[in-house]
Amino acid sequence: MKTNRKPLLLRKAFAANLRREREALGLSQKALAHEAGMHRTYIGAVERGECNISIDKVERLARALGLEPAELMMWRRSKTR
Repeated sequence: MKTNRKPLLLRKAFAANLRREREALGLSQKALAHEAGMHRTYIGAVERGECNISIDKVERLARALGLEPAELMMWRRSKTR
């Protein structure tokens, strides 16, 4: 059975949103990891879309950024398909 290893749209959107919000606050991956109780290398993997992150960790990251979890899960659809 062949497995598709490409991140799905929501995972890619989450990764991009997480990085954008972290950078907007001037936080390093290490600082965000500390605030969320996670490891820096895990934050990097999430931002690259490599991890299928749990709902609990979504909530912890959102709280660390001062956001609602749903704000990290939103994506913009392109106008052309």
